[in-house]
Amino acid sequence: MARASLLLAVGRARKGPEAALFEHYNARLRPPLLLKEVAEGSGSPGEMRLREAAALRAALPADALTVAMDLGGETPDSDGLAALTARWEESGRTVTFLIGGAEGLDPALLREAQFRLSFGRLTWPHMLVRPLLAEALFRSQCIRTNHPYHRSWRPT
Repeated sequence: MARASLLLAVGRARKGPEAALFEHYNARLRPPLLLKEVAEGSGSPGEMRLREAAALRAALPADALTVAMDLGGETPDSDGLAALTARWEESGRTVTFLIGGAEGLDPALLREAQFRLSFGRLTWPHMLVRPLLAEALFRSQCIRTNHPYHRSWRPT
């Protein structure tokens, strides 16, 4: 059985379509992501990022392999993400995804991450990144188990 990955996210999700969509895809993951939320920082944008980074670091497991969700990160296709997730899981470490708040992740925290992942050059609200990530991870699992959910036959 695969080890559960952790999602550390800034901000508390409120009931609504974003939270429902996250729950929908997270429930399909085997095992589901463990979600831990940390409070949003206050002050200037830089102060917010520093405070949020401190809270995220405090919540990191000792054996974390950190994957920072970042606009400037790598943008693998679905098959590429499936290969990455397999490699991350094989490391034996707790794969930990980091989602920053409205101001993004602190630059120092981004440098500390083992991998930076992006869903493209579009800017996404941080509460929407949660369900996007859960769906992408579910799709990765489907690819790795030859489940028909992912239709790789479609022409590009």
